[in-house]
Amino acid sequence: MLRLLSLLQSRRVWSGNELAERLGVTERTVRRDVDRLRALDYPVVGLTGATGGYRLTPGTNLPPLLLTDDEAVAVIVGLVGATGDTLSGIEESSVRALAKIEQMLPNRLRSRLSALTAATTAVPRKHDTPPVDPAVLATLAACSRDRENVSFDYRDRRGQETTRRVEPHSLVTVHALWYLLGYDPSRDDWRTFRVDRIRAPVRTHHRNPPRELPAPDAASYLTRSFANASYLYTARMTVGLSADAVRAGVFGPIPGEVDDHGPECSTVRLSADSPELVTQYVAVIAALGAEFTIDAPSEVTRRLHHLGRRLTR
Repeated sequence: MLRLLSLLQSRRVWSGNELAERLGVTERTVRRDVDRLRALDYPVVGLTGATGGYRLTPGTNLPPLLLTDDEAVAVIVGLVGATGDTLSGIEESSVRALAKIEQMLPNRLRSRLSALTAATTAVPRKHDTPPVDPAVLATLAACSRDRENVSFDYRDRRGQETTRRVEPHSLVTVHALWYLLGYDPSRDDWRTFRVDRIRAPVRTHHRNPPRELPAPDAASYLTRSFANASYLYTARMTVGLSADAVRAGVFGPIPGEVDDHGPECSTVRLSADSPELVTQYVAVIAALGAEFTIDAPSEVTRRLHHLGRRLTR
């Protein structure tokens, strides 16, 4: 029965025949053990039709979960990271969950975990990150997994609020911020949403067909989307280096596009909501040592002139 529960937790739907083959029992035994799980408040439902079978659905209570040793260690390592990162947005919930799981750990896992945590540390980030509601994350993750449309209220970076209904694809973290990537039918295009700006997500129980993401993966799409985006302050640099040389010389992602014009020329577009951030990246690229010209707003050029005078002194 416990092996049956483990299988039901690992996949959305199982047919009775598949479960019987995996467990080496008859379908009658599967039905009997499903009834036992239901008696223990595990919400196992039977599905009819061509896609019939058994499915473990959300219930009113959270029943015990079965985790392998590796899964348990992975969960706790993730919780330890979240509790130590005051910018994760879920640190308080992580502390409570960590205390409950650690209390139930067998000795063989305690030794593995203590060795790992004793040898691990992290440098905290210096900038505040808006908190994220774990319930919002859970709803968005479930809808992404089940390819189920989700409706929510959204506030954009200008403070405007709209009600959105999207086909969620993935959750992605970038610089300690959570983003939802999904297809917005009303815009007929892919969109990204900051999760800390999402309120009251509601599952619609309407499945959407799989869509091909116009990128190798969600992380690549977000990186390209951020590079193509235009924010309040945009600077353009023409640099006497190839695009590959510029990318190789800058540690970390560049907030903008780099276009190649030959082995000794490229154009870098830098865009951000902060003139300080644009100035910092202009200085980083200028420090690569190649000749360059720049076209930038006065807020940026003024800071660059002040920086140049200070460096000269």
